Amino acid sequence: MSVLVNSDTKVICQGMTGRLGTHHTWSAIAYGTHIVGGVRPGKGGSTHLDLPVFDTVAEARNATGAEASLILVPAPRAAEAMIEAIEAQMPLIVCVTERVPVLDMVRVRQALSGSSSRLLGPNTQGIFAPGKCKIGVMSTVHEMPGRIGIASRSASLTSEIVAQTTTFNLGQSTCIGIGGDLVHGIGFVDCLKLFSSDPDTDGIILIGEIGGSEEESAAEFLKSEKPKKPVVALVVGRHAPPERRMGHAGTLSVFGQADAKSKIEALRSAGAHIAPNAHLVGETMRQALAS
Repeated sequence: MSVLVNSDTKVICQGMTGRLGTHHTWSAIAYGTHIVGGVRPGKGGSTHLDLPVFDTVAEARNATGAEASLILVPAPRAAEAMIEAIEAQMPLIVCVTERVPVLDMVRVRQALSGSSSRLLGPNTQGIFAPGKCKIGVMSTVHEMPGRIGIASRSASLTSEIVAQTTTFNLGQSTCIGIGGDLVHGIGFVDCLKLFSSDPDTDGIILIGEIGGSEEESAAEFLKSEKPKKPVVALVVGRHAPPERRMGHAGTLSVFGQADAKSKIEALRSAGAHIAPNAHLVGETMRQALAS
């Protein structure tokens, strides 16, 4: 079993006819994802990659029964695309686009409030359930169907941890990229809830970093809910200089807050198993399951 997606999930791509849209749609099809169409205003009624193209998300959803949308449009139009998908009541929205303006994301969060949609991203590597479905740009080279749920703020570290859990014969139930931006959709707490209630997930890995409050929120959830499944956490950025932006809006420690040390201590005090370094995450999970 997986969370959010499975082999039957019907997916459309907003921006499918562009260069990146074409590449990643084809990659998803080759993986086995059930892509049912795409959206590109002005090209409705045409086909691309032998799939129907629609002018709007609402038209695409009504015609195909789509349950998820992959957004691959430029940053200036990404918020508009997300809001359109929300208004079409798309159950799952995955926005890979980077550098979406923060004020645009405030509008998106307002649109999400009270809606039936769930948003991954923006600036997410996406989501995949091994052998079932891939939505986004996440690497699946070292994947293996298994029983470890992974939620991550970092794309490159996700690939590393997937490889480690495969090496230790643990495999993955679902890998979720929550995105690295400060204002985003689904967070660590949402992922903890999903994995905690999934009968086929035995352990949970959180890959965090400096900036934001995702790790602190996860720690509060762990303290209050005390899930029975082991949670392994890695927080990177221990040596990052304070008050300096590191790559994207989410990785910023200001006035000594949201730094790696405080996040690690919050998670440790909440009962999470802390991986001391990135290369030890798989081993830490193996030990946590054994104990």
